[in-house]
Amino acid sequence: MVEEKADRMDGLMGAWVILYVCTCHQHGFTQLHQNQYTEYEPIIYHPKRSSQSVHQDFTVQCEKMDIPFLSYLPTEVQLINDAYNLVIDAMLGPESDPTNVKEPRPGILCSLKQVKIPIASVDVPSGWDVEEPSQDGIHPEVLISLTAPKKCSMSFSGKHFLAGRFLPYDIQKKYELNLPDYPGTDCVIEL
Repeated sequence: MVEEKADRMDGLMGAWVILYVCTCHQHGFTQLHQNQYTEYEPIIYHPKRSSQSVHQDFTVQCEKMDIPFLSYLPTEVQLINDAYNLVIDAMLGPESDPTNVKEPRPGILCSLKQVKIPIASVDVPSGWDVEEPSQDGIHPEVLISLTAPKKCSMSFSGKHFLAGRFLPYDIQKKYELNLPDYPGTDCVIEL
């Protein structure tokens, strides 16, 4: 889904090798699920495996499709810059407290802040609070909001996409969300 829309981002995508940085949070596993349908070459860094069966099933599916998992993230940032064309940041999300991030996430965050290749963050860029952006977090070129844009995205200046036309109208009304209309059968829209 995200990769399909990424094709339309001017000058960002091609036949690229994509590094997915995921954790046990739900949106990280959403990205594991999306890896199964991409025509790009995904490689996953997933430092902590979840004990939840649905998450284990997604991981097994990726492994059975020969999608490789890295056992460690290189600490030498140039290795990341040379090996990949894009990083998908699906490490932290709206449920994460950026002031209480445990290992190995601080080291990963430090590496991601130094990469020179484009980063696309899912929902909330790693290191940001859901309510406001952070200078201590990463600064992605692309933000893919899930369901609805979070408050921190209001000051985001890069390309911003919304994925989640599935939100029922009564929920939109209850939370006073003013979501855009999706064209045709698209599930992702550029904001």
